[in-house]
Amino acid sequence: MLQVNFQDVSTQNEFIEKVKIAAREKQSGQWLLGGGWNNERWGGELPRASWIDVYTQDIPVWIYRMDGHMGLANSKALQILGIIGNISDPEGGKLVRSKDGGLTGILIDSAMKLVADYIPEPTIKERRDALVRASKLALSNGITTVVDFGRFFPGSPTTDVWDDFHNVYKWMDKKGSLPLRFSIFFPLETWSDVYTQIRLTGQRLSQNLKIGGLKAFADGSLGSGTAFFNEPYADDPSNYGLEILNTESVMNDVLQADKMGLQIAIHAIGDGANDRILALYQSINKSNGQRDRRLRIEHAQHLSQNALDIFSSEQIIASMQPEHLLDDANFASKKLGEERASRISYLFKSLLMKNVTLAFGSDWPVAHLNPLKGIIAATERRPPGSSLPWIPSECIEVHDALRGYTLAAAYAAFLENEIGSLTQGKFADFAVLSEDIFHAHAEVSVLATYKGGIKVFSKETTDFVL
Repeated sequence: MLQVNFQDVSTQNEFIEKVKIAAREKQSGQWLLGGGWNNERWGGELPRASWIDVYTQDIPVWIYRMDGHMGLANSKALQILGIIGNISDPEGGKLVRSKDGGLTGILIDSAMKLVADYIPEPTIKERRDALVRASKLALSNGITTVVDFGRFFPGSPTTDVWDDFHNVYKWMDKKGSLPLRFSIFFPLETWSDVYTQIRLTGQRLSQNLKIGGLKAFADGSLGSGTAFFNEPYADDPSNYGLEILNTESVMNDVLQADKMGLQIAIHAIGDGANDRILALYQSINKSNGQRDRRLRIEHAQHLSQNALDIFSSEQIIASMQPEHLLDDANFASKKLGEERASRISYLFKSLLMKNVTLAFGSDWPVAHLNPLKGIIAATERRPPGSSLPWIPSECIEVHDALRGYTLAAAYAAFLENEIGSLTQGKFADFAVLSEDIFHAHAEVSVLATYKGGIKVFSKETTDFVL
């Protein structure tokens, strides 16, 4: 919540104009940072440094794509970073080049490490203030608990999440000023630090702060063409996507972390990435023995038929975000082919039929934070501008979608004994809605939010109790 927002940009000219306006507020040498652009909204062409260089000659620019798996650097930024045309692509990443071999300014996944060290860090106060603003947004949408994977993307420093944990979350928790309940996940490679922290403080620091587990990335995203598939992209036959996580190289870390009782959640979008992570999770169950570990795959957007069986037999949690399908539906057929896209994409109903725990979330700020919009997406699957559902056989009932956002989401975070339902002995966290969600969910809004039985948001007065 500290950068220029490009989510509403739908044309190349709008993109350029937004940069042009933001650049006027910057001094020479001051970074212009932003995010949220989606090139599919203007036909699919990736932005280029050449679009904005004339307006930012002395201003370095870095703007993330909406999914966080690629970003655009202008020529001034590339100059500061020392990135030149003959640089090699890093493992698990890519620098996009034009037909003549020149750099376009687009950096993908691990290539973003090249820019990470140069981006000015928000101050601690700015981050604390941003958390309060984000918490108000959550409360206004009926949300009292957040599973937070932090400022951790491919290419970002692992230290960012730890710095936020100590200087933002723990500090605010000690002051009694955390507005929500937070379960924090940390980069997989820092698993020993997580274990040490738990030994020092316990996993539960307070009613509002919990150490959740570990997060890693197996691949990129469909929109950026970096989700890893078993078959090539239909619109780019030489491209299978990017395999960011080498499962063989991380096997020892994963096994050791699991032995220490740490929960593991891995981002996987393409069917190839999901197959590899499911095989990794099978190895964990086999090597370390069965226990209630609740291994998670984040997104699980494109799945093979075999994957459905493994999710079920290994009791893997599918942590999915229904609103993503609204974006992907408009270009999935182009990227995957219509038959394949319809067969493997967002298999909500198929997962439930296999008795898989289907936990829903938002992936905010990539998608809307509002779970009511997510419920509509899961039950109707109608992309913007369409009156017809995308893959109607995978539509689910309202009660299944509601469970995904409540009790199943709580279960996926080992919080089902505290939240997720109005049950004796649990925290009285709930939202008051304007309509009966089972009969009029398209028009439903949040009137009030209660946390621990106390009203913390009122739509009528727009008051918050933080």
